[in-house]
Formats: sequence, structure tokens, C-alpha cells
Amino acid sequence: MFQSIHHIAIICSNYEISKQFYVEKLGFSILAETYREERQSYKLDLALGDHYVIELFSFPDAPKRPSYPEAQGLRHLAFSVENIEETIEKLEGNGIKVEPVRKDPLTEKLFAFFGDPDGLPIELYET
Repeated sequence: MFQSIHHIAIICSNYEISKQFYVEKLGFSILAETYREERQSYKLDLALGDHYVIELFSFPDAPKRPSYPEAQGLRHLAFSVENIEETIEKLEGNGIKVEPVRKDPLTEKLFAFFGDPDGLPIELYET
């Protein structure tokens, strides 16, 4: 029935900070940027390689994301990486704090977490 995930939508608290984070620090490319006057909202379409991945929104007065203890619903975003240590080094070079690397007890794969500017958990998963 489904072919693939089309995109992930994220509502940020500060559009310029989140745009800089996803584009300049994480390396996503901009496919389209639209300001919707009627909503007082930006919509930024971001790609990873040539795949549309993230839709970044800025909505005025959006409530904060529930966190710790974790709330029901989407838990985190996860991205595949070839070498977790090299990826962490690049992220930390961009001022992004990454949690210690852990090993998945089921798959024996390495993984680690960091947060976006609004605290959305993002996972690195070594493939």
C-alpha cells in the first residue's frame, strides 16, 4: 500500500535558527522556501541528497513539544550514517552536542542522539 516516507513535518519555535541548523549545520539542501502571509508562516522544503525529507514550518504561538518524560507520539527522527564517529566529529565541529555512543542490544549497531534547536531528538544510526 505505501511506497516510502514522503516527508517529515517539523514546527520550529525560531525559523531562522532552525533553518540555519538544518541547512548549515546538518547539510540539508533547500528545495523551496515559501512565506504564507495568511498564516504568518514560513514553509521550508529540505532535501537530503536528492530526496525531499523535511518540511520545516514556523507557526506563531505554537505550543512547546512535550518532553521528558517522553510523551506519546513521534519519539525521534533517525538518520543512517556510514561512520558514526566521523559524523559526530563533524556535528561537534558545528557546535552540536551529541550524547555518548551506545550499542543497540538487538542489532549490535552503534547509535547516538542529539537535539535540534527545539529539543527534537535526532538519532544517528550507523549502518
